[in-house]
Order: sequence, then C-alpha cells, then structure tokens
Amino acid sequence: MWYNVGGGDINIWESIQIALEAIVANRLRSALTMLGIIFGVGAVIAAVSMTQGARAATLKQFERFGTNVLTVMSGQMRHGPVRGGVGSQQNLTWTDAEAIAQQCPSVVAVAPEVQTSAQVKAGNANTSTRIVGVTENFPSVRDFKFAEGTFFTAREVKARSKVAVLGPTVVENLFGAGSSVAGEQIKIKGVTFRVLGQFETKGSMGPFSQDDQIMVPITTAMYRLIGRGGAYVGPRDSVSSINVQFADMKLADQVRAEVEALLRERHDIRPGSDDDFFVMSAADFIAGAEEASRIMTLLFGSIAAVSLLVGGIGIMNIMLVSVAERTREIGLRKAVGATPRDILLQFLIEAMTLSLVGGGVGVGTGIAAAYAMRLVGLNTSISIPWVIIAFCFAAFIGVFFGLLPSQKAAMLDPVEALRHE
Repeated sequence: MWYNVGGGDINIWESIQIALEAIVANRLRSALTMLGIIFGVGAVIAAVSMTQGARAATLKQFERFGTNVLTVMSGQMRHGPVRGGVGSQQNLTWTDAEAIAQQCPSVVAVAPEVQTSAQVKAGNANTSTRIVGVTENFPSVRDFKFAEGTFFTAREVKARSKVAVLGPTVVENLFGAGSSVAGEQIKIKGVTFRVLGQFETKGSMGPFSQDDQIMVPITTAMYRLIGRGGAYVGPRDSVSSINVQFADMKLADQVRAEVEALLRERHDIRPGSDDDFFVMSAADFIAGAEEASRIMTLLFGSIAAVSLLVGGIGIMNIMLVSVAERTREIGLRKAVGATPRDILLQFLIEAMTLSLVGGGVGVGTGIAAAYAMRLVGLNTSISIPWVIIAFCFAAFIGVFFGLLPSQKAAMLDPVEALRHE
C-alpha cells in the first residue's frame, strides 16, 4: 500500500518490513528494550486483575448477606459524654417491626431478631456460639438455604417451641463435619432443644460468622433464654435488630427514607435531633467496596504504568543509538529521493513495532500471571477494558518516545550524513 506524503511516495508495508529487519538484526538489544514495555503492560494487567478479583469476592460476600435488605439496629446508649456501641440502647420493639411491614409501601417483608451468646452442649461436646431468635420468615428475608431439614413455623414461634436450626460451624463443633443433625438434641443454657436441620454455608459478614450461630424462635429466645423465670428482661418486646426486605436494590434509598421517617415519628424524635436507631444496608457496603476497588485499581494501575514510562525511555534511548549507527543509511536514502517524512515514518514505525510487540507479549504475561495467582488461592478477574487500555498505552508510548529520535533522523543533512564515519 502506497501513500503520497509531501510529494514523497511511502510504502507502509516496506517501512514495517525495514523496521522488523532492523529489530531482528539486533535481537538482544531489541529484547532488552522491550522488557520495560513487557513488564509494564504485564504488571498493569496483573495488578488490575488482582484488585478486580478482590472486588468480586467482596461483592459476593455482600450478596450472601442480601443486597435487597436493610438492617435497622438500636442506637447508642449515652451516659454523659460516654457512648455505648451500636445496639446498646435497646429501643427497637416488635411493634416497630410490625409498623414497618404495614406502613412502609416499598417493604416486602420484615424479620426482627434478638441475639445472645451461650454455651451449647450435645452429648460430651460443647461450644460457645451466638444464639439468634428470629421469626419464621427469616430464611427468605436473608436468603438462607438449607443443607438439611426445615425451618420452624409461625405456630412454633407463637408457642415458644424449643426447636433450633444450626449453622455448619456449630454442626462441625458439636457433631463433626458433614453430620446429619435433624432430630438430634442440644442444650442451650440447660434447656433442651430439638434440632430441625442445618443451614448451608453462608460465610462471614463483618466480624461475625454467619455459619457459627444457632437459630431459634424469637419468642423462645426472649422468654426462655434471655429472660429469667419466664419473663423477658428488658423493654417489652424489645428486639436487637429488624431486617427489612424490599424488591430491588435500586429502592434502597427510598426504603431507608420510609423506615427512618416512620421510626422517628414512632420514637417521638424532634426535628434536628439525632436518631435513636441506626440503619445499614448491603448497598452501603457495596458502594464503599466499589469506591475502594476503583481507588486501588487506579493506584496499582498507575504504579505499574511507571514501568511503561521507563520502557518508553528505553525505546527512545535505543532509537537514538540506532539513528547514530545508521546515519550513512539515512543519508543514502535521502540521496536517492527519500523525504524527511519518509525517514520520520520509517523510524517511527520501528519504535511503534518495538512497543506493540512488547505490549503483545506483556498482555500474554499479565494474563498468565493472573491465572498463576489463581493457582495459589488468590482471587483474580481479568478486565478486558484494562487489557485494551494497557495495550493502547504501550502503542502511545512507542509513538511518543519514538518521535524525538525519528525527527532527529528526518532532519539530518544528507551530505553530512554520507560523510559520517
């Protein structure tokens, strides 16, 4: 393919062939020159793959919690300037949960819960774990799946039945991993419970493992485990938290506003005063995780891109050496009719070829490194847009740092070039 540039005929493919011949003639020097580009592109792809993999793993954990769920927790208890932790005030009630279900139009379902810790025994084995009292719709609200057995019913909640569903960690500690536990008996605070089944592995959420807990009817927890002598200790019908389910994660802000407005009204909170409750959602954590991932991706990508700049400087250095070595060749080409633009294009294509070949090898190296990290247990996710960005940046590096040596070659005086020794 021929193009006319400033009166001079340029064969693009011939220029590429000349550039490749020059690279092959100096294999070692060319390979060393491309190392900076190879490492730079490979490092960008590997670093971004690692941050994207960590992001995907984090989002998967939040999805297990439920992306369409808000959790309302009691506020902080205050004693003068001293504040307790979130949930220390105990001012959420069962009737608050019922009001949210009935008066918030965007809410699909609610599942209040109470929590305590206890030593649990089964035969000669015992373990300390978290006891969570919940309603019959808790599994659907929080997306818990069963590995075995069933959950308790609304009738069992109303009757304060002594039934329980175990997390897989509790099963392992009391009965051994993989054991069938439906129908077994356990003792919680000296009270005998019949085991209905066990949940599938759910993973951790914050500091708590969702696998290391026991679910019991909320009424049973209130009046048989947390209470003393059959009476619940604490504000009437007090609950630790309320799980609020809605149809779509896009409604998170709307549901939050509805719940906050309703609870402020029910708790007689005056305008301008702080809430006596705390609302959190997976959407908040997801947004935070996305922002952290974006910052880490840009940070690691920028650090790795420094290698590309170093590689570009290497290309410029080698091209300047190449111009000095081939001064007589440049003079001869000009003497037979080559224009400055012909010479400029020849050396620019040579610089671009170095960067593009290095970029291609770097892409392969980065992808291989990402897969290698998977073999050692790290989560990686190859980002095609970042692969394209890294490769295009390598091409830009070739043009940018190849321009000065190419211009120097193009500006050589043919007579002086032919006299060069």
